[in-house]
Amino acid sequence: MRRVALIYNPASGQRPERRSALIADVVAVLQGAGIEVKVIATESPESAGAQAQEAVRRGCDTVLACGGDGTAHEVMQSLVGGSAALGVIPMGTANALATDLGLPASPVKAAKMLLSAAPVRVSVGRVFYRDRAGKSCDRYFVVAAGVGVDGVFFSRLDSRLKQRLGYLLYLLEALRLAVTHTFPMFRASFFETGSDTPRSEEASQILAVRISNFGGLVHNLAPGAALGNDNLHVIAFKTRSRLRYLRFMVAVWFQRHTYSNTIELVDCSAVECSDLAGAKERSFVEADGELLGTLPVRIEVVPQSLTLLIPAKKRRRASL
Repeated sequence: MRRVALIYNPASGQRPERRSALIADVVAVLQGAGIEVKVIATESPESAGAQAQEAVRRGCDTVLACGGDGTAHEVMQSLVGGSAALGVIPMGTANALATDLGLPASPVKAAKMLLSAAPVRVSVGRVFYRDRAGKSCDRYFVVAAGVGVDGVFFSRLDSRLKQRLGYLLYLLEALRLAVTHTFPMFRASFFETGSDTPRSEEASQILAVRISNFGGLVHNLAPGAALGNDNLHVIAFKTRSRLRYLRFMVAVWFQRHTYSNTIELVDCSAVECSDLAGAKERSFVEADGELLGTLPVRIEVVPQSLTLLIPAKKRRRASL
């Protein structure tokens, strides 16, 4: 890192006065190491990618996403395929990527760790979907992409409550969905690794995972998932049973979850989802915790396409 753009979301995570102080402390750490830093506040929820692209065009070799997974998601859209590196400073409600990279929750400590981190080329996910206006779109993701219940979950989160309740809101909303949601089914076609023929199933949720540790109560959700892999670990819920959902969630929280034919873990190169004939309810899609749109959806991997700053103790796993 020599010239860094530090992009932060003014509405993410911390209270404004606390956020400003933390950012100043992070900048001091970087400048103390002889790094030139440009601080950039996002102009809107969708502006981070364009602002990162402009910073790289002006000579920045690294972009630090200072916020939660949503901020990192927006920033990476303009970095995939390029040479500039993405680094993350955890300051959001959900910091799954930072947790998986082994970064501490303290932004200042995370910044100090990134000083000795190495730029590593990793694969990212890509999701093709239809936005809420019906237009065909695509986005990259680095944590996970979900269809069905997962999309509904993120569609219901209130940004003001996220700031007040933080991670507790995620737990409350997950429990509320398990009790009240109708779990409509859709068609999912799995392109399993090593097979040329897709396998088609009905599912109420699929989650295509790229990391192993989401933080909080969710550890090792999809065994074998890693940023260095060129595949997707897809969790397929082939049930509408509220009890099975709830039992699986509780098992995840206590790190005792297992997979079966009903809730399956599938090693895939890609997965495609579409509505069933005559479906009365829409199925939503999200990526990295950001609500995107609706079906039809294709999720795949773009190999070795993003340069990510990875701390030394995590480099070996990312390069598997």
